[in-house]
Amino acid sequence: MLSVETHEAQPWPDALDWEARAGEAAAAALALTPFASLADAAPLVEIAIRLTDDDEVHNLNRDFRGKDKPTNVLSFPQVQPDLLEGLSNSDDGEILLGDIVLARETCAREADEKGVSLADHATHLIVHGTLHLVGYDHMDDASAAAMEALEVKALASLGIANPYADQD
Repeated sequence: MLSVETHEAQPWPDALDWEARAGEAAAAALALTPFASLADAAPLVEIAIRLTDDDEVHNLNRDFRGKDKPTNVLSFPQVQPDLLEGLSNSDDGEILLGDIVLARETCAREADEKGVSLADHATHLIVHGTLHLVGYDHMDDASAAAMEALEVKALASLGIANPYADQD
């Protein structure tokens, strides 16, 4: 069973049930991957999402990625990619798939620049982060295109427009 827990380190704008939104976003992303069965697996499969500020994300980005600046989203997978397939058959009671951390100021600025709501942009970033947790990346053009296609499909299932439409 999939469990998505959020923690707001700083109050995020919008009167939104962030926990429900994060759960929907993570489930929509996971459903499109070969690991969709994790949502209904016997062990509890957990994703932790931290909604925080640019300062915290800046520190994490510097300490874990060597990039001395804030970014919109960071993902910290807790399961090695080669072990993901066997998780749905695991007899462990609980599996932490990983952590996703979003930076409020960066997310809000990007949402404003794109002309979308913060809730929709953050949902996109949670989908993006969830895909990273199950091994997707965007290190080359082919993998970036594959990951973007999954993001667009997951977001469409949530009624959110294609965030890459303006890039064509």
